[in-house]
Amino acid sequence: MMTKPILDKEAVENLLPQKFPFVMVDKMFSFDETSLVAGLKIKSENIFLENGVFLEAGLIEHMAQSVALHTGYVFFLKQEKAPIGYIGSIKQINIKKLPNINDEIQSSITIIQEFAGITLVDIVTTLNNEEIANGQMKTVLAK
Repeated sequence: MMTKPILDKEAVENLLPQKFPFVMVDKMFSFDETSLVAGLKIKSENIFLENGVFLEAGLIEHMAQSVALHTGYVFFLKQEKAPIGYIGSIKQINIKKLPNINDEIQSSITIIQEFAGITLVDIVTTLNNEEIANGQMKTVLAK
């Protein structure tokens, strides 16, 4: 089941447990049971900007929130409140390039395995169709 994109920042924010200024996704381009593509336009007020460069911590947080957005949307479709989740572990993150202010990044997540509130995902982040980061992450839902 493909879903139409959600390009409204507030609508996306409502699907996440994080709130401003800690929200690192502002668009959902696509969603299905095992994948999602999320986006973020890096604005001047972003807390992970330093000298116009979006830091590694921001990139990793964007990747994690892309996973959280998938979970949040699943609960939204069931008309339930999304639980808070945490990064359980980061297997490997390769960062090839850091984006700058006003860049728009996209992360594609693919769920590899999901069991008992623990989700293992593969993540690829791009900027202008160029891969700038990738990795694997486990997220855990709070009970």
